[in-house]
Amino acid sequence: MLRFLTAGESHGPSLTAILEGMPAGVPLTPSEIDHDLARRQRGFGSGARMKIERDRVRITAGVMNGRTTGAPIAFVVENLDYAKWKERDIPPMTIPRPGHADLTGAVKYGYRELRLALERASARETTMRVAVGAACRALLRAFGIEVVGYVVSIGAVSVPNHTSSPDPEVYRQRFAQAEASDMRCYDPETAEQMRAHIRAAMEARDTLGGVIEVAALNVPPGLGSHVHWDRRLSARLAQAAMSVHAVKGVEIGDGFAEARVFGTQAQDALYLDGDVIRQRTNHAGGIEGGITNGAPIVLRAALKPIATTLNPLDSVDLATGQAVKTQYERSDFCQVPRAVPILEAMVCFVLADALLEKLGGDSLEEMLPRFQALRRLRLRDLPMDNQPWRFGYAD
Repeated sequence: MLRFLTAGESHGPSLTAILEGMPAGVPLTPSEIDHDLARRQRGFGSGARMKIERDRVRITAGVMNGRTTGAPIAFVVENLDYAKWKERDIPPMTIPRPGHADLTGAVKYGYRELRLALERASARETTMRVAVGAACRALLRAFGIEVVGYVVSIGAVSVPNHTSSPDPEVYRQRFAQAEASDMRCYDPETAEQMRAHIRAAMEARDTLGGVIEVAALNVPPGLGSHVHWDRRLSARLAQAAMSVHAVKGVEIGDGFAEARVFGTQAQDALYLDGDVIRQRTNHAGGIEGGITNGAPIVLRAALKPIATTLNPLDSVDLATGQAVKTQYERSDFCQVPRAVPILEAMVCFVLADALLEKLGGDSLEEMLPRFQALRRLRLRDLPMDNQPWRFGYAD
């Protein structure tokens, strides 16, 4: 239902995105997009580029008088750093950096200059994902759906006793506390340990990765499907998260931890709260069988340390065939706090798409009554025949 494309290079004139499939009538202003763009630029461990850019979006199509029209939405963000590069003679780049797309890009596209891969593979591209995600967040907001994120580990430093919860308020509180920290970590003591860990990495001329948790709240049950592999919402979320630069692992709910316990410890037992069915825990992260179950959706993404390090790594000069050391390109020391709104944006996009798939409709006005009529986890919404039956296949 929804799709988007981004275009632009790290040091080109501007970055562009087109979002297609957004229904008409959704309130959307540049200022709410700029809010998330500013969040993407903040975080301890950021490099010098974030001191140069002041990302502001221009919406050039698809939104009039503060509401979407149903037409494709076009976003543009100018690269302020372009002014320093447009008249510069660029030295040749022939030494691939391990862990980047330098070498693989040359293999894929036959580049004779490695910077061509660097420019498009740069995480600068995620600026436009955040812009698209902010528009999708505006659609979700109309249905009371919230998406929040924060850092749960940096390197070897993790929030102690961090667990999933079936209570949405737990995630709201974590988010509010995390947004007050330049580490985007909700536990102040752990945040200070993370900050010290990054400082040590800086002094060692190295980089650090970490883990981000994103939670989606008030998502109705019944989004996604179990009937095909590519319609499972867990799979769609995992693909979206894995598409973010430096992400090397994704889990839904308690994913990897569940592999280490007995089955009776891994499931979310049910109970009746009035006539509403609820989960006592949230190990599944809000998704069972590829379908939302009404509990908070919880996704965690593991980001590797940025591959550009001040300490040079072994490489090969493709122009000479000689063994050489890598040359430093400006980068972050730890991108994890800044990556939180990027992961949020991708989750917003997938959930907005799944909601449109479930409800249909070309306008917000059409969608809202359909949303109110959705089947919920209420006994009256789940009548059972409670009679013997047969498969009845035609032989």
